[in-house]
Amino acid sequence: AGSGWGGRGMEGAVGSCRAPLPACWGLLRGLLLAVLAAGSCQGNSVERKIYIPLNKTAPCVRLLNATHQIGCQSSISGDTGVIHVVEKEEDLNWVLSDGPHPPYMILLDGNLFNRRVMLQLKGTSRVSGLAVAVAKPSPPQGFSPGLKCPNDGFGVYSKDYGPQFAHCNKTVWNPVGSGLSYEDFDFPIFLLEDANETQVIKQCYQDHNVPRDGAGPEYPLCAMQLFSHMHAVTSTVTCMRRSSLQSTFSINPGKQIPLSLSWFVCDPLLDYNVWSTLHPINSSGKVDPDKEVIIVTTRIDSHSFFWNIAPGAESAVSSFVTHLAAAEALHKASDVHLLQRNIMFTFFQGETFDYIGSSRMVYDMEKDKFPLRLDNIHSFVELNQVALRNDSVLWMHTDPVSRMNDSVEVQVRNLLNILSNSSVGANVTLQEAGYSQPLPPSSFQRFLRARHIPGVVLTDHKTAFQNRYYQSMYDTPENIQMQYPEGLSPEETLEYVTDTAKSLAEVATVVARALYRLAGGANNTSAIQADPKTVSRMLYGFLIKMNNSWFQSIIKPDLKGILGGVPQHYVAVSSPVNTTYLVQYVLANLTGTVVNLTKEECQNPEKTPNSENEMYEYAWVQGSLDPNSTSRVPYCVRSTVRLSKALSPAFELRQWGSTEYSTWTESRWKEIRARIFLVASKELEIITLVVGIAILIFSLLATYVINAKADILFSVPRDPGAVAY
Repeated sequence: AGSGWGGRGMEGAVGSCRAPLPACWGLLRGLLLAVLAAGSCQGNSVERKIYIPLNKTAPCVRLLNATHQIGCQSSISGDTGVIHVVEKEEDLNWVLSDGPHPPYMILLDGNLFNRRVMLQLKGTSRVSGLAVAVAKPSPPQGFSPGLKCPNDGFGVYSKDYGPQFAHCNKTVWNPVGSGLSYEDFDFPIFLLEDANETQVIKQCYQDHNVPRDGAGPEYPLCAMQLFSHMHAVTSTVTCMRRSSLQSTFSINPGKQIPLSLSWFVCDPLLDYNVWSTLHPINSSGKVDPDKEVIIVTTRIDSHSFFWNIAPGAESAVSSFVTHLAAAEALHKASDVHLLQRNIMFTFFQGETFDYIGSSRMVYDMEKDKFPLRLDNIHSFVELNQVALRNDSVLWMHTDPVSRMNDSVEVQVRNLLNILSNSSVGANVTLQEAGYSQPLPPSSFQRFLRARHIPGVVLTDHKTAFQNRYYQSMYDTPENIQMQYPEGLSPEETLEYVTDTAKSLAEVATVVARALYRLAGGANNTSAIQADPKTVSRMLYGFLIKMNNSWFQSIIKPDLKGILGGVPQHYVAVSSPVNTTYLVQYVLANLTGTVVNLTKEECQNPEKTPNSENEMYEYAWVQGSLDPNSTSRVPYCVRSTVRLSKALSPAFELRQWGSTEYSTWTESRWKEIRARIFLVASKELEIITLVVGIAILIFSLLATYVINAKADILFSVPRDPGAVAY
């Protein structure tokens, strides 16, 4: 006010008013608004003094399929409760019955985050939400919130095909699976990723909420508020129908609407599959019917109870890193261009959610929307979980139903023999799981639904998974025994060859040699060798730190933003996700060729003579740092690496209730956040409210009186020197 009114303040401003009365009253109102505006500028600082935000959290969100909704959500304005720390099951009694201040927000020890405890909490109104602390070390008994029979109903086995194997009747693949991720909770559940924030919450609890001498704690109490309201409800059928109707009756149906402003309440889980071929093929044409192609596949996505927390070390990364290493080893073979059969290296996205990627590729092949047809497939090799081998044994799984066909049996037997012979002299032993053993959950099952194809799935387990943390936040580098010496710099850690890397390189070597034989190679395969250093780099990049010097050097300059945070491999709804981009560029780096093209020529190959842009993809990548400067040395990479849609055919066909294809969607939400603060007693809150209302009424009355008497209160005295005539 001082600077605005020449230092005279409000009184001087009023006293200097020589305008008519309404103008003076307007001036006062303007001053009042200025004071209020100045006060509002302090709003954020006041909020910071009241609330402590929790910035390193991951929510449980709502997912939907054709028939169900799963996951969690808060009320539209967030849910609040008094914090109670539960570190042993006996602590639940306070929350469920004894505590005098419900509803409670529970800070749950990670070792108690299991189905039994969660179902107790789900059945009471005394719980308003949950914050889960990560258990360190990982629960020794294992923890898998996935299903005991993953992707049940969407594989090949059904009442019409191998009914004795349907619904995991023969083998329960994930015995520790609790199905917790597939429950529906009507309160918010957050994961606390930062141990320091967990400690802040515990300290607040210790200071304010710990019961004293058997009696309840006194106010003020430490409380938590969680916001994770979901827009979608019931099922994919419902949410997609609502989204479709609202978009149909939009005022501007043809106009592109920003994602945050659109009317959709859910989005399909989608991304892209990554694929390449040993010999280039025309991406816009069709492979000749008499050309045979060997398909090598793996999945690149994972999942856990919490949104975008999907490390997937054993369930995904171990297999696709091995796959990438095998592709590199095979491309380095001197006579690879002479092989009779082509080989397609395929990396499927969304396989965790009822085989999104593989079902879409099969659909595209059937509808002639892909360069290959199903008839072109000679054989099928899939890498599944391969990092936790017992006694270096790798198990070969085949489909007993299709093998009843004599011609398929002959080809499968040949495939098994080639794989077994390729392991001779290596530190890997391949054994057949057994003729009566069904296939584990695998992409191969989606291809078998369409056609009898000779194939094999390689895993580290004969029956049940070795992985005790399948689809869990604990499927981390530690789960596959990745260990580094202390004191290494990030660059030294990137280059350090772990025992896990050596083990996976051995598997990649066996696979590469077997593929060489399957493709018609006749020469000695001893020179085909996967590089453990490459495997080490990939494990470090995909499991520990994406933003490393190697990944930086092999991606396009405009993709630098994807290299951030701890790597996660959730398929999501925006595409391509970081994992897809990185698998694409790692594969191009390992199997492609550096070509002498300028930046303009590389980015516009269709304008470059002899570029064969329908046979190859070109990428202008950043390159490594120049040793003598801070600038990079970019270059052009030519490869056969391409992307294809990984969106379930159910959404292409608008069959949102399909039982043939995946129908998983993710709900949209407005905000996700968490904070803690001190809450007063209800009595004090009521008193504060009553006093506030009283002050408001008094202010309104005072304003009315002042306004009614304004001509008296603000009258201007007559100038004694003025003379009237």
